[in-house]
Amino acid sequence: MKKFLFILFAATICFLTACNEKAATTEGMSDAARKNLDAFRAVDTAFQTGDLSRIDSVVASDFVDHTPKGDMGRDSLKAMITMMKNAGTMKSETKKVFADDEYVMAWMRWTGTSDGSLPDMPAGPYDMSGIEVVRFKDGKAVEHWAFMDARDLMKMMGQQMPAPSPTSTDKAK
Repeated sequence: MKKFLFILFAATICFLTACNEKAATTEGMSDAARKNLDAFRAVDTAFQTGDLSRIDSVVASDFVDHTPKGDMGRDSLKAMITMMKNAGTMKSETKKVFADDEYVMAWMRWTGTSDGSLPDMPAGPYDMSGIEVVRFKDGKAVEHWAFMDARDLMKMMGQQMPAPSPTSTDKAK
């Protein structure tokens, strides 16, 4: 009985390990999802290197970037890439990414140093996280949304998040 349980346990571990390794690669993805993920990575690389040469091939001409300042287009994306590259250093890390035939969603972390020339970003080091959501059509990005971690933004701007107010259960203690 012990041998049977050991074999069952070992087989389960092998199966879970194999499934986890497959999820970490692009194996099992549709061609469209793989193409979307490659396009997402090309834009991420452009932000880190400043190289705009692939943007037109992976971002649609009618691209809409939904920002707090209003909707922006592909030319605004290119301008932002250039501004970010000229304003300091930036490294991005993809914590987790999900891709299908229509969307790529990624939990990202950005670190670097700003020279203070970017709007709403003071000079100095930064470390922030957020979620990037990109919608694709025919292998090109057509829409983008970014959701930043409010605590990271406040810390970066030198402000403190207000302390949470005590709840009724805290007052009762």
